[in-house]
Amino acid sequence: MNAKFDLKDLDRSIVYVKPVAVADLPDDMQEQVGDLKTLFAVHNIEGEQLALVANRKLAFHLARENDMQPVTVH
Repeated sequence: MNAKFDLKDLDRSIVYVKPVAVADLPDDMQEQVGDLKTLFAVHNIEGEQLALVANRKLAFHLARENDMQPVTVH
């Protein structure tokens, strides 16, 4: 399906949760995460990163506590 969709009509409370490999982070951040191999980023619909947390469950909890609707991005 090839349909145009205007993103400005989306609900602004939607946030996207995606895994981030610790190895892809700057060195100073890698030093702070301990033994974790993956963190989870929370992004708004414009793609701006709002948070970086230790696990998916925490990312979803954070979003919901801030009246946002989290969805997973692969």
